[in-house]
Amino acid sequence: MMTRRNFLKLAALGLRISNSPHPSWPGQRAQQVMTVRGPIPLRSLGRTLVHEHVLVDFIGADRIGPGRYDPQEVFRTALPYLQQLKAVGCDALVDCTPAFLGRDSELLRRLSLACGLNIITNTGLYGAAQDKYVPHFAYSETAEQLSARWVKEFEEGIPPSGIKPGIIKIGVNSGPLSEIDAKLVVAAAITHRRTGLTIASHTGDGTAALAQIALLKEQRVHASAFIWVHAQNEPDASVHRRAAEFGARVEFDGIGPKSIERHVDLVLAMKRSGHLDHVLISQDAGWYHVGESGGGNYRGYTTLFTEFLPALRKAELTENDIRTLIVGNPQRTLSLGVKSTP
Repeated sequence: MMTRRNFLKLAALGLRISNSPHPSWPGQRAQQVMTVRGPIPLRSLGRTLVHEHVLVDFIGADRIGPGRYDPQEVFRTALPYLQQLKAVGCDALVDCTPAFLGRDSELLRRLSLACGLNIITNTGLYGAAQDKYVPHFAYSETAEQLSARWVKEFEEGIPPSGIKPGIIKIGVNSGPLSEIDAKLVVAAAITHRRTGLTIASHTGDGTAALAQIALLKEQRVHASAFIWVHAQNEPDASVHRRAAEFGARVEFDGIGPKSIERHVDLVLAMKRSGHLDHVLISQDAGWYHVGESGGGNYRGYTTLFTEFLPALRKAELTENDIRTLIVGNPQRTLSLGVKSTP
């Protein structure tokens, strides 16, 4: 619930939260998350991985199309890994594969029903990787026109499945924002104001992260509606703190057996600076690679639960800290609600 204490805290930051993300949802409270099976109460989200993948297709926006893979083969490949994740205590997973890079919302719904995990998909476009996955129409359309496409997916569902997205996923390259990357950020801001969906942005470095936060502010969107994806790739920890001070969610993903110590240090640094409530953690694992035999090397999702959380406990994190990282922060991040500035 939005307590008076939390309301006053947000007001002090100049943040306004609307409980009605969009007029098409009359009376909707910012206490829900949109999954591939429909909206669920925020309290039902549970322990959540905020950045994972089931399927990816790296062929490029100009060549991607239907029939490039067998959905049943992907289902058979991915399901055991998702069942293992459920068995170690996870309740929800955000699939961050965007359109034109392999997004398959119907496959995700089938997997969600089969494994019992709440799975969230996305709308938006991915502008990183030197814009290889940006379709031609994005260059000629305005930010408002792109946003209209994404809002339509939220209102009517992603065709042909009719499944609705639970986040906006974009991507930008390193350094100052290019023209197309800036357009995607503005389109995401417009979409957030109309839907209440949080913006998750694959971000090349800290320069690009701060540029996006500034651009969102120009669009009257508070930084708390923004996830800095792959923040671990920025070596300057002061930039992590600065982004959190603006209110952004700082995501340390890519957690794997070889990166445990590095990621523990990142989380501890944010705790010591008083910013743990802005940290998100995940693995960026999975990845059935279209075009590779058997989907290639599919990476499981359990390391965070079986190795990383125990490592955090051996450091200086309490059980309340752990719950903040895997329950509280994802809930606050993924809840539907427009977060605007004056």
